[in-house]
Amino acid sequence: MEEKPFSVIVNGAVPGEPVKTDKISRRGNWGNQIEFILTSVGYAVGLGNVWRFPYLCYRNGGGAFMFPYFIMLVFCGIPLFFLELSFGQFASQGCLGVWRISPMFKGVGYGMMVVSTYIGIYYNVVICIAFYYFFSSMTNLLPWTYCNNPWNTPTCNGVVTPRGINNTLANVTRSLVTGAAEVAVEVVNKTKRTSPSEEYWKHYVLQISDDIGNFGEVRLPILGCLAVSWVVVFLCLIRGVKSSGKVVYFTATFPYVVLTILFIRGITLEGAVTGIKYYLTPQWHKILDAKVWGDAASQIFYSLGCAWGGLITMASYNKFHNNCYRDSIIISITNCATSVYAGFVIFSILGFMAHHLNVDVSEVADHGPGLAFVAYPEALTLLPISPLWSLLFFFMLILLGLGTQFCLLETLVTAIVDEIGTDWIVRNKTVVTGGVAIVGFLLGVPLTTQAGIYWLLLMDNYAASFSLVIISCIMCICIMYVYGHKKYFKDVEMMLGFPPPIFFRVCWRFVSPIIISFILIFTVIQYKPITYNDYVYPGWSLAIGFLMAMSSVICIPIYALYKIAKSEGTTFLERLKNSCKPDVKWGPALNEHRIGLYATPGSEGEVEVRPLKEELKEKEDEKRDEISLTIQGSNGSTAHNTTPSA
Repeated sequence: MEEKPFSVIVNGAVPGEPVKTDKISRRGNWGNQIEFILTSVGYAVGLGNVWRFPYLCYRNGGGAFMFPYFIMLVFCGIPLFFLELSFGQFASQGCLGVWRISPMFKGVGYGMMVVSTYIGIYYNVVICIAFYYFFSSMTNLLPWTYCNNPWNTPTCNGVVTPRGINNTLANVTRSLVTGAAEVAVEVVNKTKRTSPSEEYWKHYVLQISDDIGNFGEVRLPILGCLAVSWVVVFLCLIRGVKSSGKVVYFTATFPYVVLTILFIRGITLEGAVTGIKYYLTPQWHKILDAKVWGDAASQIFYSLGCAWGGLITMASYNKFHNNCYRDSIIISITNCATSVYAGFVIFSILGFMAHHLNVDVSEVADHGPGLAFVAYPEALTLLPISPLWSLLFFFMLILLGLGTQFCLLETLVTAIVDEIGTDWIVRNKTVVTGGVAIVGFLLGVPLTTQAGIYWLLLMDNYAASFSLVIISCIMCICIMYVYGHKKYFKDVEMMLGFPPPIFFRVCWRFVSPIIISFILIFTVIQYKPITYNDYVYPGWSLAIGFLMAMSSVICIPIYALYKIAKSEGTTFLERLKNSCKPDVKWGPALNEHRIGLYATPGSEGEVEVRPLKEELKEKEDEKRDEISLTIQGSNGSTAHNTTPSA
């Protein structure tokens, strides 16, 4: 029989044929396309957009950095984003199930799960610290405003004069405390000044120990906030994408409201223009520096969440004919635009702070936890109604973190449920979600100790560094060269109704793998042992860091050898060839989409027509499953209407 051409039928049917729903009721789909886009934006836009990109921008040539940044976005970021979305959407499977495309490479999926586990553990600890600061901001006076607290040291020098004390007395007091002869303004201008916010961070919040091996005691307030973080994440994911898809309407959009409020407040402050100029002023000579291009490529790659498994997972809940090509462009550009916008917000406030202290902006600029929990909180103390701005800032950090954390947890849960695939596990996905959340909480407890910040930074620097680059590179090679680029282009055409544009075909085959390899080489060449302020990590801790990085990569060859050994064949080459062939289950999840090469024998790609009784019975079973899920996941929400309709 003649093979049917590719066609797309959305919300319609050919007369005489059964209606094509384009939905997977057993596994679930997004309620609508906006939910998927908002979830993906929340996943890609995270803490790194606020605390890493602005710092990279000013350090690598200001406005000149934008040029390599957007070049890397076009030739690496968007193509890889589109590749992962199309990969997950075509198979409607998570980061493990999609490797039916070439079973030998399933270790790549396990590597993605390992990476997502590491990131999920420490990412929620960062969120819990933001919760801690959020709760601490619910006061008339921010606790890190002055140096008159029990945890402050003699070297502490605040930028705000204590209320009720005249300037002369304040100067004398500060001079006596520091043992210095200078007046307070001169002390403040010293680069080695210890700020109240830094001492609050180190000596009160963290009560930081002197070594990574000296765990000390668990900080109970942080542990409590960690429990709150995991409970919030669990409740938002209690019914999978059905519940998280509704939550993202708030968590993915409100950070932009807060950013805009802080931006308007920031640009009205004295010195804000100086900070923004420092952020944007182009230093064109730096474009010739390979390090600038390396930083641009790395930032694009890591900020979009490539190779984490989250993009594949989120896309797997799309309808088969969804235009993921359009989505990839929208989400990628939104992510990068958010990074640039956040830079204006951060540097307007830092410019104001530098003006107030009469120092250069570079002396108050920082990145990572140093910006979020030291530099920015100190700047907030200079603003009128400082607790309000502090609440807004840390609430924004919480929402940015939760958007990413939702997808990290859903990636793990979806992979487990898809891999086991039994009716019980599908019906009790809430139990799996709760189990993963409990394990994540327990594994995060060591990060709430007095040495926790050392371990958090170690995981941040090693768990998701060069391993992600290797995973992404192997994924490109598998899809384009092992499975075959022509077959994959036809798969995309069958799904979208049009083949991928030639630009993306060239990028997938040649340009993106070359850029990924460049990132890997750059990461290795520019490697420096991790430090935290003046603390140098001991060799044994760096060895643990490398083991964490390798633990995700090692999954790939181990599983490949296992699959080859289990495959049919008398020689090694025969087994290798058979282990690379697509599994019989590879392809669209629904029979109605399995046309052409994927048509099941005797069906010719048509929708299976069943007796009316069998169809009604299946609908009743689906409705019963839905009722069961609703009861198990109830947290005060309105139950579904369970009255069967004729």
